[in-house]
Amino acid sequence: MTDATITAELLAIGEVLARDASPEAAFRAVDGAVQGLVGHRLFTILALGRGDEVQRVYSSRPDSYPVSAWKRMGPTPWGDLVLRGRQPFFGADPAAIRWAFPDHELILGLGLGSVINASAVHGGRVLGTMSVLDREGAYTPDQVQLVELVAPLLIPALLGLGA
Repeated sequence: MTDATITAELLAIGEVLARDASPEAAFRAVDGAVQGLVGHRLFTILALGRGDEVQRVYSSRPDSYPVSAWKRMGPTPWGDLVLRGRQPFFGADPAAIRWAFPDHELILGLGLGSVINASAVHGGRVLGTMSVLDREGAYTPDQVQLVELVAPLLIPALLGLGA
C-alpha cells in the first residue's frame, strides 16, 4: 500500500462529505475507501446509543446483514475491548470470530474468517464501530492501522444519526 493510495482513498471520503452530508453517503464513502485500502467481503457499521443500545446502521450486504432497529447489547469481552475500551480488534481466524460475535455461525457460513474492528471516538465516547470482514487470512495486523485511520471520518455521520 503506497502513501499515494492511502491519500487518494482519504481524499475521496472528504470529497463525498463536502458534497453530501447524509450519513448514508458517508457510510458508502468509508465502505469504498476501506475496500480500496484492505478489501472486504462484508462491511458493517454499528452505532452506539444510550447505555448499551446498539444499531446496525450500514451493511455492504443487506441481504445477509440488514440494518436493524436499536437493540440492547449485553456485556461481552469484545464489547469490553472495542466499545468500552476503545481498542481495535483484529481477528485473524474463525476462532477469533467465534470469540467475538454471538452470530458467528452466520458469519462463518458466509465464508468469512477474519475481521478488523475500529471505532469512531468523539470526545472520549465511542459513537460507533465498523466491522471489516473477509476470508480467513485476508488481513494482517499491519492493516488494522489503515482501518483505524478511516474510523474518525464516520464521526459526522454518526453524530447526524444522534449516536
